Amino acid sequence: MYQIIDGKKVAAEIREKVKQEVSKLEKKPGLAVILVGKDPASKVYVNIKEKKCKEVGIESYKYELSEYASEEEVLKLIEKLNKDKKITGILVQMPLPKQISKNKVMDAVRPEKDVDGFNPTNIGKMMLDEKGLVPCTPRGVMRLFKYYDINLEGKEAVVIGNSVIVGNPIAQLMLKAGATVTVCHIKTKDLKVHTTKADIIVSAVGKRNLVTDDMVKQGAVIIDVGIVRDKGKLYGDVDFENVKDKCSYITPVPGGVGPMTVACLLENTMIAYNMQEKGEKWHLRLLY
Repeated sequence: MYQIIDGKKVAAEIREKVKQEVSKLEKKPGLAVILVGKDPASKVYVNIKEKKCKEVGIESYKYELSEYASEEEVLKLIEKLNKDKKITGILVQMPLPKQISKNKVMDAVRPEKDVDGFNPTNIGKMMLDEKGLVPCTPRGVMRLFKYYDINLEGKEAVVIGNSVIVGNPIAQLMLKAGATVTVCHIKTKDLKVHTTKADIIVSAVGKRNLVTDDMVKQGAVIIDVGIVRDKGKLYGDVDFENVKDKCSYITPVPGGVGPMTVACLLENTMIAYNMQEKGEKWHLRLLY
């Protein structure tokens, strides 16, 4: 019998903890979100982040720029926010218009304000097993493993998707937790050969029904990070209804990893605040 991994429940507990921490502060943390363009999904995500900030007492600052904004304009705004003492964390909503380099933007945000965990310094610290701000979605996935007492040590894991935002970071974190990790991607031949061996599958592609029941071994743990919108409904990468009965644990879409991403953003903002205001060193709370 499978068990649903309830991301909503775990995320609510994280938010409550952040709220309690914030309530004890005279100066509140401030999260700046930069939205470039009119992407509908991005607007929804930004609004959710703004709402959750208010719920826990974090000051929210939204900066909306035209889809025609220049790279220089975005970088100047980031530099201004880097220097602004009321801003604890800076998040640049992805995707960005074609004229703006994602890498330059990631590099521009000061590491201690990089609550998305995408700055090269933070990525490097994670690779070197040093303490730093970890990307929110991978952080959320690791928190789910820990909450449900899913031991990664010695397990065969397959990560589908090799993005800088999810695939690569989660693979690195799982490696550090003792798993043997295979990273698959668009050029992987015969994905099923890899997934049928896996004790744990993390899929982060955004393709509906990518993972089907014949690709999953009995008792596997499935973490579905993918999000697909189809006729007003949300789906993941995994054919949930047909796969669930083969699993020991599985995340639903929606309600699995999604809420964890926002909760971990708030948590990262709190960690960034403690680093800046209290002089705490890079603080990676135990994820494994």
